[in-house]
Amino acid sequence: MSHVTPATANPKSRWPNQPPASFAFVMATGIVSSALLDAGWARASSTLLWIAAAGLAVLLVGLVGRLLTHTNDAVADFRNPHKGFGYLTVVAAINVVGIGFHPVAPAVTWIMGAMSIPLWLFLAYGVPLSMMLRTEIGESSQPRLLPVDGTWFLWVVSTQSLSMAAASLATGGSSVRLLSDAAVALWGVGIMLYFTLTTLVMLRLLTGGENLGGIVPTNWIFMGATAITVLAGSMILHLPSAVPVIAMAGATVGGISYLLWAFGLWWVPLLVAFGFWRHVVRREPLRYTTALWSIVFPLGMFAVATYRFGKENHMPIVAWVGDVTTWVAVAAWLVVATGMLWTFVRWLKPRAAQT
Repeated sequence: MSHVTPATANPKSRWPNQPPASFAFVMATGIVSSALLDAGWARASSTLLWIAAAGLAVLLVGLVGRLLTHTNDAVADFRNPHKGFGYLTVVAAINVVGIGFHPVAPAVTWIMGAMSIPLWLFLAYGVPLSMMLRTEIGESSQPRLLPVDGTWFLWVVSTQSLSMAAASLATGGSSVRLLSDAAVALWGVGIMLYFTLTTLVMLRLLTGGENLGGIVPTNWIFMGATAITVLAGSMILHLPSAVPVIAMAGATVGGISYLLWAFGLWWVPLLVAFGFWRHVVRREPLRYTTALWSIVFPLGMFAVATYRFGKENHMPIVAWVGDVTTWVAVAAWLVVATGMLWTFVRWLKPRAAQT
């Protein structure tokens, strides 16, 4: 009788069990591409944009495959407070790439924005509802504070990515008023989600809830949510002032965006201090994980948001800070990308030896 390995007996088991937040790679690569474009490095920007697009295609195939072959794991992650919001990286990744193509191919932005809307509706409502309506046997019925962490801010990031897509497309024609209305409305929804989650996250940080705190890479998404809100606000301020919703809300958008930018800048040293405590004081080894892209994306988003907000509002010092942060984000992307490639090579070697 021939020997049958488990992988041969069950081909589905060989499909990678892709993490929900793996699309953070696409988000990070796409936004660093935008930062390089602002810095005048058009060729490098284009290269990263195509890498992001290729990564998006591969990860979408991987996600569909995971839903088919690891269905139970995918559903469990959907209902897990620490992982469920990770699926919203799909929405943000699609829009970041779509917006990146807007200067050369607006049709791509339209298509990808349209793709992201049903995903956002399903995930932005489905993930929180799945936690609100949990009726597992043995689960405590007593009210308690849910284990909020940085991944919850993907709720904000995905919403603001739709606002950015609408603002990008509101460049003229008969749809400018409708898209401007949508951009401001989605920005407002994102703002309210941001303030709500900020209260919960800061409460858990200050009380040490479940020791999750800010020492994990995903809590950089806190700053990323701040930055993408500022960038969306900057894009809204760039819309024609004659549009009624801009005339009505423009000053509010500008004021809140500046205050959030200042808060995001304040938040960076705290995140760095948490990282120092984790890897220097506690001596935890720094290994590549997909969560590291959750650091690169906020850095890139902060660079783009700062540069464009400063330029749009004639604030040269703010724009300079964005220009400097661009190279920090590029360096972080190179380091994490190197770690990803090295990890992939190490994963590939034993499989190549088996063949």
